[in-house]
Amino acid sequence: REIVRPLGEPGYREALRRKAERARKRRLRLQRRKQEARAAKEEEAARAAEREAKIDQWRAKCIQEVEEKNREQELKAAADSVLSEVRKKQADTKRMVDILHALEKLRKLRKEAAGRKGVCPPPSADEAFENQVESLKTLLKNRTELYEAEERALRVMLEGEQEEERKREMEKKQKKEREKLLQQKLEIDSKLFGDPDEFPLAHLLQPFRDYYLQAEHSVAALIQIRHEWDQYLVPADHPEGSCIPPGWVLPSLPTNDTWATAVR
Repeated sequence: REIVRPLGEPGYREALRRKAERARKRRLRLQRRKQEARAAKEEEAARAAEREAKIDQWRAKCIQEVEEKNREQELKAAADSVLSEVRKKQADTKRMVDILHALEKLRKLRKEAAGRKGVCPPPSADEAFENQVESLKTLLKNRTELYEAEERALRVMLEGEQEEERKREMEKKQKKEREKLLQQKLEIDSKLFGDPDEFPLAHLLQPFRDYYLQAEHSVAALIQIRHEWDQYLVPADHPEGSCIPPGWVLPSLPTNDTWATAVR
């Protein structure tokens, strides 16, 4: 009787109900905070893993670029070394040709000096000297042609390497541009239709997504949409019209909190 006596007092049961309701709400708040903390922790872990993956990918890409550059520099250094060796051989050959010309001039001067003194060498000596000189000239000419052919081949190889390098740089630049454009397209599609990774195929936005992207999958739909757009084409200076935008018209940012909650 002493325990149940307060139950008969007016307002006791209401106070007890309010106390139980406060306790229930407190438990719900604690549970919600735990869930939010757990979700935030999982989200932070996912972001950290994504950052680590991007860092690893960037590091691997940098290492690959450095290795490719080192290989290219080694090939270029080797080609330059061979080209330098060929040029050295060409310089040696040219020097030997100059020496041969100098010997011919020296013999001519000595022969003239000996002739003024009344001394004339036999014709066999002149013939032997000329034969020897012609043989050396032929040898030096053959070597010069050989070294020129080697130089041309090396230059063609170096130009081919440079062309390949320019082509690789161009392909790399085009790949970056394509990735950038694709990322921009994904961001625009995400703003317009939501992130496809977060919504299942049966999501309520899927019909709208299929409708607005039907031109990417059907030529007939593309022609029909273009025909409908072309009906509204007007000159650029028309007072009641404007040019068609080149891409999607993105929605404006929310101007108040209510709108922001609706967008979220």
